[in-house]
Amino acid sequence: MRKVLSCLLAVGLALGLMVGLGGCGESQSEIKLEKVAVKVARETLKGGYRLVTTATLKKWLDAGRKMIIVDTMPYEKSFKKRHIRGAVQFEFPIPEAKTITAERKAKYQKLLGPKKGALIVVYCGFVKCGRSHNGAMWARRLGYTNVYRHPGGIFAWAEAGYPTEAVK
Repeated sequence: MRKVLSCLLAVGLALGLMVGLGGCGESQSEIKLEKVAVKVARETLKGGYRLVTTATLKKWLDAGRKMIIVDTMPYEKSFKKRHIRGAVQFEFPIPEAKTITAERKAKYQKLLGPKKGALIVVYCGFVKCGRSHNGAMWARRLGYTNVYRHPGGIFAWAEAGYPTEAVK
């Protein structure tokens, strides 16, 4: 029952994100929106993490909630130019990373720290990007229990007018 409720929540959130991005059939086809929503829902279930919207993440940050925010985009092409304030960078590939090397696992675990219950939020560029899925999924596989994926990524964050920073 819990998995069914999680699935319904994931699909609902994904559909809500899609409607927010394209309106109800206004600028994107419903078929395309549906495909992306179902993809995000399936990844969420498979990865065992939760989803957080752009607005909720902003509320958490404004409230001073302690968290580790991981930007999974390439350093030079993206993170260096623009990222959510306080984020750390750890690049993941776009296709699902079924395996990663022991060295990468150790580096990621070091970045995330020793507290397995720490709040971790992982994002990439945009909803269709799979980097954030990989980052959230691997955090869960490494034993972290409070993992969220911010599927809208840096594009949704910037679209909402929220502050970003660059590496100087």
